[in-house]
Amino acid sequence: MKKALFILIQCTWGVLQTLIGLGFFIANRKCSHRMYRGCIDTQWNHTGGLSLGLFIFTPKDSQNNAHLIRVHEYGHCIQSLLLGPLMLFVGIISVIWGNLPYFAKLRREKGVPYTACFVEAWASSWGERATGEKAIWQ
Repeated sequence: MKKALFILIQCTWGVLQTLIGLGFFIANRKCSHRMYRGCIDTQWNHTGGLSLGLFIFTPKDSQNNAHLIRVHEYGHCIQSLLLGPLMLFVGIISVIWGNLPYFAKLRREKGVPYTACFVEAWASSWGERATGEKAIWQ
């Protein structure tokens, strides 16, 4: 019942990000897929993760921190449940923090953790609370 409600909310309140996630899912259809706590987890050929509504995209299990990233991305799914269409603002902040060369250099040279950005700390925290598993913090 909980999974059905999770999916229903992601496909209604979180429809914008879920539709974008569906596009990414189709683009990565040749990758391995599995269910993870109500989400469709695609193991793609990237070292980082992405969460878009009902869909999460995580590194292959052979990568050392793949499971930690999966829990973090699931935390973003919880944010999506709460924020609905406002989640896109969180996504913009997350993409800028994760990909802008200035912030990458700051993290690399100053040792600033990835979760220094509030939306990322929130995702790791909620992912851990929802799953009882460890999330990535660095």
